[in-house]
Amino acid sequence: MDEEAIQDTWPEVGAHCWGCGKNNEHGVQLQSYWEDEETVATWQPNEHHLAFPGILNGGIIATLMDCHATGTASAAAHKMALGSKEHVMYVTASIYVELLRPTPLDKPVHLRARVKEISGPRISVTCSLFSGDVKCATGEIIAVRVDVDKFLDKKSAV
Repeated sequence: MDEEAIQDTWPEVGAHCWGCGKNNEHGVQLQSYWEDEETVATWQPNEHHLAFPGILNGGIIATLMDCHATGTASAAAHKMALGSKEHVMYVTASIYVELLRPTPLDKPVHLRARVKEISGPRISVTCSLFSGDVKCATGEIIAVRVDVDKFLDKKSAV
């Protein structure tokens, strides 16, 4: 497994996301790592992340999968760029999450993601969330490359 988290390689402008931004003190601060041909992450839910007593909220699950998968897309694009210092940013174009069973709050969740397909500026990533050895959710995220300056230009945001 790589020693540096994928999210720690991002420029400051990309480090504020509630799910994976290291600069968001109120956020989850998910950290993803390469492990062979997939990325992995582990995160411990807290009681305030519940949907029902003892069960993790589905929106939190979707956020974790979204952030882990878009991080995977960005990291894969950087691997393909081989040595380029330019940061490429990918954001969610679509997300599909299937909740397979309730996810307990009392133990860490583990995420695993793989690049499924790269097609121009779009990268399809499959992602699964586990509690222990039990798969609790699965999904697919389509991430699209954006021009950071244009994407963050508040005058053009509607």
